[in-house]
Amino acid sequence: MQYTANSLEEHWLPFTQNKEFKENPRLVVKSEGCYMWDQNGGKILDGSSSLFNVACGHARPEISEAVYAQLQANDYTPHFQLGHPGSFELARMVARLLPDEMNHVFFANSGSEAIDTALKIVMAYNNARGEPGRIRMVSRERAYHGVNIGGVSLSGMVKNRNVFPLTMPYVVTMRHTWLEQNRFQKDRPTHGGVDLANDLQRFVDTYGADTIAACFVEPIAGSTGCLVPPEGYLERLREICDEHGILLVFDEVITGFGRLGKPFAAHAFGVTPDIMTMAKAITNGAQPMGAVAVRDEIYETVVEKGNGGIEFFHGYTYSAHPAACAAGIATLKIYENEGLFENAAALSDYFLEQVWTLKAIEVVKDIRGYGLMAAIDVELPGRGPGASGMEMQKKLFWDGLHVKFTGDAGILAPPLVAQRAHIDELIEKMAAGLKKAMN
Repeated sequence: MQYTANSLEEHWLPFTQNKEFKENPRLVVKSEGCYMWDQNGGKILDGSSSLFNVACGHARPEISEAVYAQLQANDYTPHFQLGHPGSFELARMVARLLPDEMNHVFFANSGSEAIDTALKIVMAYNNARGEPGRIRMVSRERAYHGVNIGGVSLSGMVKNRNVFPLTMPYVVTMRHTWLEQNRFQKDRPTHGGVDLANDLQRFVDTYGADTIAACFVEPIAGSTGCLVPPEGYLERLREICDEHGILLVFDEVITGFGRLGKPFAAHAFGVTPDIMTMAKAITNGAQPMGAVAVRDEIYETVVEKGNGGIEFFHGYTYSAHPAACAAGIATLKIYENEGLFENAAALSDYFLEQVWTLKAIEVVKDIRGYGLMAAIDVELPGRGPGASGMEMQKKLFWDGLHVKFTGDAGILAPPLVAQRAHIDELIEKMAAGLKKAMN
């Protein structure tokens, strides 16, 4: 379906320079496979899987047909004291992909809602196990955990929180994991892992373990620019959490569903959290959905404490919406039937080798990557912080490439259906754009 916009003024766009955008709009009017088309007919390679969520490629008929069929059969069922079959089937399919001890899934509508849900689960669990004094949450510098107040409170990205002062108290932040000596290292960095993770131990020593509820980390810090965890980092966090009864929460909104060549980063790095948030690729971006998975013991503790009443006073009107569940079921079938996690694993080495060829371009100041995800730090001559990335994202779009920039970091994350030819095109257009911007 095509629409002709008579006015762009009424829509207030998120994370956008609205005034500039409406003077020179970048509109996508069609998408298919690894490509999108702008309003002028230009063809654009989707180098970041849109916002890291369109992992199966755009316009998959299996998903749209499943959503249409569901809407025709049952368009909506509230999940407060009711249910519909699709949510239970999707939860079962997600649980099959999770680590063995995680078999319970709570549905939300986005990654941001998943994080706020996880925060509430942490509180409910600690109350149920008789430790309500665990009120302190641990996060990291450069962390991104969505845009709801809970997530903003955990945020370590200054621009995402500096105009929102009324955030949660009792949040402390560990150092981020980017170190100068790890610049341009492939795979997992070798410096600083255990030392950086010991920030959590220092909080234990400073505040007391019995005041700390949970430690929230993105296994790979995604939106800030693909900060791959140094060797030993996640393992040491798990060790500290186990020793002191702290819940370890992995924010897998970006890393989940095959981005790293495994179902989740928990599998890729061999570290299992207590709670896991997910969203984005769960429905291939075709419907809004987020989810939280928990260890069985967490679910059982909270449910048993309910004593026959409502155990968890939380939920959303559109939790487990039938259409979103239909999209999720269809998406997970595509992952399995087409072996997309395996394709990502097989393509990763070639992808990272090609990304690292950009190191030779003068304005590239660092490259990081793992699986089918990489980031390039760009510093164009005469631009201030953040200006290089903003300029590059706009120019690349008109040159036929979509890359999501955060600050001056361009994040490359091709769809899991990509082939080597798509990687070649991505790197060729990225290199050309970087060289053009230098002049």
